[in-house]
Amino acid sequence: MSSTNGSRGAGGGVATLTVALVAGTRTRLKVLERLLSAPNIVVCGVSQDAASAESLVLQLRPSAVLLDLDLWGGGLEAIERIMAVRATPIVVIGAAAEHPEAAIAAGAVDVVGDLDLPPGAADYAHLVRRHVTVASRVRVITHPRGRLRSRGLHPVVADPHQSSAGMSLTRTAPDEDASLVARGGFVRPEPFRAGPPVVAIGASTGGPPALATILAELPAGLPAAVLVVQHMAEGFVEGLARWLDGVCPLPVAVAVEGEHLQAGQVYLAPANQNLVLRPGFRVGLLDPQPGQYHVPGVDVTFRSVAEHAGPRSVGVLLTGMGRDGAAGLRMLRDVGASTIGQDEATSVVWGMPGAAQELDAVTVELPLAAVGREVVAAVERAAGRMAGAPS
Repeated sequence: MSSTNGSRGAGGGVATLTVALVAGTRTRLKVLERLLSAPNIVVCGVSQDAASAESLVLQLRPSAVLLDLDLWGGGLEAIERIMAVRATPIVVIGAAAEHPEAAIAAGAVDVVGDLDLPPGAADYAHLVRRHVTVASRVRVITHPRGRLRSRGLHPVVADPHQSSAGMSLTRTAPDEDASLVARGGFVRPEPFRAGPPVVAIGASTGGPPALATILAELPAGLPAAVLVVQHMAEGFVEGLARWLDGVCPLPVAVAVEGEHLQAGQVYLAPANQNLVLRPGFRVGLLDPQPGQYHVPGVDVTFRSVAEHAGPRSVGVLLTGMGRDGAAGLRMLRDVGASTIGQDEATSVVWGMPGAAQELDAVTVELPLAAVGREVVAAVERAAGRMAGAPS
């Protein structure tokens, strides 16, 4: 469901961005309104609690919501209500930004945390306006948390007393340079006998809820190891791992250098290193390459899986801005792996999967709700190929 709802200025000028504000006090509402003061931004309404925030968004259909409401004081409920009834890009700031993993898991698309600037500075206001403007362009869909709850899977949220670093999933920067992946001269991998099939999943903006939806579909006895790369800032990955572990039948943990991969386990890339598959079916953690924008990088992981798992692997590229993962997914397809791309209709941002389509890297394109089942089927096919391979 797309929710971008700006209007044109007089004479067909710059589009007006309409923003709804949600904050716990009138003072905070006034602060947010001052931060957004700009010719092309109109604050269309304000709210101080979850119920009125839901009504406000339903009535006014703003381009975006800026939310400064303690998550355990109604902020989490406000995000869930909005994303369930009228999916709208939500940016959290202030009190709501203290626990970014919980906000993103509930459906927010961006978190304005510590910007290393005084809140009253002009540069701070400029950055807040930029975050809201970029978020308003994000295509959002009804959040899957309600579907998870209906199945009896109750997401685990972070300890409200434990502070996390601020992060943003909608950064304004050029697409990641595909030069991180080697071009041409690709060496076909040697027969892979060190372990079970490998599922490699990459995601960015909108990724946490998409990952929860897919991982919830994977059975506890899945005969494959699962590597997950989610673009994220330091301080967020541990909370994401805890939350995913609570909604997934498989155990989820942050990957550790040198550990031997096991079937039926999900390994999450750490925030500040690239996750790769090494010979011998072991985890490798590499420092980012010079000029690498996304850390961890999806292309880096996909390429290593193509080299060491080959046709006995499954590649999945989910919602996200930019092109990271597209070239790597093409490498996986070239070596005979099954490759899956999320479709445009269910992607928060159809950047990465769209780029993979342009490269003819996607074997099958599916809506989010169908990806998990296809992963299971692809793993069964890969396991069958392993059973028939020469020893």
